[in-house]
This record gives sequence, structure tokens and C-alpha cells, in this order.
Amino acid sequence: MGYEANYKSSSRKWLGFVTAVWVQAISGNNYTFSNYSHALKTLMSLTQLQLNNLSVAKDVGKAFGLLAGLASDKLPTWSILLIGSVEGLIGYGVQWLVVSQRINPLPYWQMCVFLCLGGNSTTWMNTAILVTCIRNFRTNRGPVSGILKGYVGLSTAIFTDVCTALFAANPATLLFLLAVVPFVVCLTAIFFLREVPPAFTVEEEREEAKYFNVFNSVAVVVAVYLLVYDFIPKPSSTLSVSFAVILLILLAVPLVVPGYCFYKDWSLNRRKTSGSDIEGEPTTQALLVHHEKMAEVEAEDGVALVKQELVLGDEHTIMEAMRTVDFWILFVSFLCGVGTGLAVMNNMGQIGLALGYIDVSIFVSLLSIWGFFGRIISGTVSEYFIKKAGTPRPVWNAASQILMAVGYILLAMAVPGSLYIGSIIIGVCYGVRLAITVPTASELFGLKYYGLIYNILVLNLPLGSFLFSGLLAGFLYDAEATPVPGGGNVCYGAHCFRLVFIIMAGACVVGFGLDLLLALRTKKLYKKIYASRRSKKSSSNGQ
Repeated sequence: MGYEANYKSSSRKWLGFVTAVWVQAISGNNYTFSNYSHALKTLMSLTQLQLNNLSVAKDVGKAFGLLAGLASDKLPTWSILLIGSVEGLIGYGVQWLVVSQRINPLPYWQMCVFLCLGGNSTTWMNTAILVTCIRNFRTNRGPVSGILKGYVGLSTAIFTDVCTALFAANPATLLFLLAVVPFVVCLTAIFFLREVPPAFTVEEEREEAKYFNVFNSVAVVVAVYLLVYDFIPKPSSTLSVSFAVILLILLAVPLVVPGYCFYKDWSLNRRKTSGSDIEGEPTTQALLVHHEKMAEVEAEDGVALVKQELVLGDEHTIMEAMRTVDFWILFVSFLCGVGTGLAVMNNMGQIGLALGYIDVSIFVSLLSIWGFFGRIISGTVSEYFIKKAGTPRPVWNAASQILMAVGYILLAMAVPGSLYIGSIIIGVCYGVRLAITVPTASELFGLKYYGLIYNILVLNLPLGSFLFSGLLAGFLYDAEATPVPGGGNVCYGAHCFRLVFIIMAGACVVGFGLDLLLALRTKKLYKKIYASRRSKKSSSNGQ
């Protein structure tokens, strides 16, 4: 029975990760507001300012992610997923009732509440997924973060393309999908996603790396598939249905990993059981080995078994983390990256119009798809260089910041084709920031209170959107724009956003300096992680 539990837990571990990927693939519903905002505006007779405030209410929901962070340290994974799925079902479900005209439009303040609920639902899902998976695969945090965050980047395209292909982009149908699909997927994940012991040996770590390569390959195929479909002009109904079916098959392909894992372990353990008693002592011995290996993993992560002076790598409470200089360096540098990136995403319509593009959908797609590649590649590459040379992970954040600054300077110059190149650069760098910061925080401050620490860092999303998009871009654009009859204003030309891009480039340079400083301050920690892994590898090879 001991070995039976072994191979079952191995396959369930990977099955849980597959369901985590599915949850992330449908958790980007916050970014679909523009697909149904016009319907809300028409049905509720809203002004543009009122509509924008509804969007703000949606983003405010992310600020309440602190509740999910607090809960992650007290509640099991399944309960956090359930809370998020029910919140989403209610928040988007009420919006669907209004847009489908099954009920009369609710008072404005009530709609703000339900949009806030919908926005907050994803913070519970993301917290449950990231905290559990980072703990389950702690020696491969980079690939885990890259894969999961990559699917979040694809989720908007998945919802939008499926709704367009099957339901002619009907906003009521899209809201129905946003309410029901995450609820059903989270219910599936509830049964399989849970914390399990991490890899103990070098062989297990290598096996994990091979499986993550499979997940990375499938994710790239999905991204390219979505991108190709976006460039097909007016696809037929048959092609649209075929697209949706193939997409579902691609999303199911990762099930091959837990299936293969189950078969391999079952075959191996079946051979082990023949002619040997596996009930008594071996099970006890396996438990002893488990505890020994767990101690090694904790030491590898920099967690002192006998804690003396608190240092980076130890388990920090939220107050202990916030009292460190390193936390605020990470916080502010993260703000410089994601805040400026969100400003471009939120204002892409006006940026494109100012530079002479009426349809900006291609630039939105470039931001999304290349953001995905930034997340996938940076997670894997940063993990590789930690294992090979002990390179501090913040180095990659620094590289993305300086490259992002170059992208903003290019946009400010407004040379021909600059919006295409700038969208690609900013998309990649935004993805890198999200994928690198997630494992960095866990390595610096530990995993015990990681859920809350992660959600405090994520406060940079609404904060950055407010500072760089709402204040900076909004104020400077209005200063350059010309009033139009009937209210509102419009601006044409490179000058509309030039100063915005220059200031955001400066913010990225500041972030670059902070990331370099953090890389220097954490160099000793990452060398310690590197040495620990090399020692484990040497011990394994010597046996």
C-alpha cells in the first residue's frame, strides 16, 4: 500500500498542475471588459466617464486580493478556489442577466459592486494556484511561474476567440461564459489540486524539468494557434467550429503528463511488489527518507532549521518582510515595470488613433501574445541560470526594465513601424516582470506566508494603473488634446503621448537601477541556492 500511495500521489501531483493550468487559462476575464462595455453603456445609458468608473470598480476588486492572501495561510486550496469561483459566478452572472435583458438594469452603485466582485474573483483563483504550485515545485519555481502566468496572458484571447468563433462575439454570451466556465473549471481543480511533497532527489528534479518542457511546448503551440486564427479574415462557420474544437484538444493535451506518470510508476511498482513485502519496514523507511529530503529542500531554499538572525531566504511574516529594504526595492521596481506597461495597454486605443491607426486590435494581440512569450521564456531561462551559475533572478528584471525603456523611447520618436516594434518590446518586458517577480518573492521571503506577500506585490497593478494611466497619461493627453463639439476631446499626432513615453522611460530607468541593486543584495542568497543544488547533485552522482 505504501508504494501504491506513491505512484498515485505522483500522478495526482501532475494532474493537479494540469487543472492549475486550466484555471489560469480562464482567469484573465478582467481583461475582457472592452468586449462588452458598449452593451453596458447602451443599456444603462451611461456617459463615458460613468463607464470608465465601472472599469475602475472592476480593477478595485484586485486591491481586495489581500483577503485572498490572508486566507491562503489559513484555509486549504480547495476552499480558496471555491470562494473565487462563486464570486465570479455571482459577479459576472449578474452582468449577464443585465446585458441579456433578463432583468432590468440595476442601479449604478450595485453594478459597481458586482463588477468589483468579478474583478476580485480572479485574485482568489490566482492565489490558490500560484501558492500551491510554487510550494509543490519549489525547485522549479521559474518554469512554474512562467507557464501559469503565460496561460493568464492567453486567457483573454481564448475567451474572445471562442466567443467570436461560436457566438459571433455576442456580449451576453461572453458574460455567460465568463460566469460559468471559471466556476466549472475551479470545481474540477478542487478535487485534484492540493499541496504535496516536493521533489526530493536530483533525478526527480530532472524529471520535473522534462515534464515542464512538455507544458512549455504545448503552451507555445496554443499561443501560435491563437495568433494564426486572429489573422484569418472572416472565417467560415465550419472553420470557426473546427478552431474551437482543436483549441479544446490542445488545452487537454497536458493530460498526457499525469497519464504517462501514472503508467510509468504503476509499472515500476508492480515489478517491485513481485517477490517482496512492501507493507512494513519499507513504508517506515520511505517516511524517514521523506523527512530527511524535506529538510534538505528547506535548507536549499535558505530556510534555517535553527533560526537565529532573520536573513533573506528565511520564512518571513508579512511584517518582517515589509521591514526589509529588499521588499520595498522589489515593490517599487515592480511598480515601474507593470505600472507603465498597464498604461500602454489601457490607452492603446488612443495611442493608435494618435499615430494614425483606426483599428488597434493587431497591437492588442501583439501585446498579449508577446507578453506570453516573455513569461514562458523568462521563467525557464532564469531557472536555468540559477542552476548553472547562481545568477540572481532580479538580473532578468533589470534587463527587461532597460529594454522597456528603449521601447518607450522608440514610441516617443514615432518613427514608421514604431508602434509594432514597441508593442512587441513592451509585451515581452511586461511578461518578464510578472513571471520573474513571482518566484523571486518566494525565494527572498519564504513560502509560509507567500500568499499574502504575493497579493501585496500585486497591489501594484491597480496602483500602477491609477498613477501611470489614470493620472499621468490622462492628464498629459488632455493637455495636448483639442475639445470637440458635444464634449470630450481628441488628439492626433506623435506629440499626444510623447511626454508620457519619455516619463515612463525614466521610470523604467529607475526600476533598472533598483533591480540591479536587488541583484547585488541577493547575490549571496542565490550563490547559496546554487551551492546547495550542486552539492545535492554531487551527492546523487556519488551514490
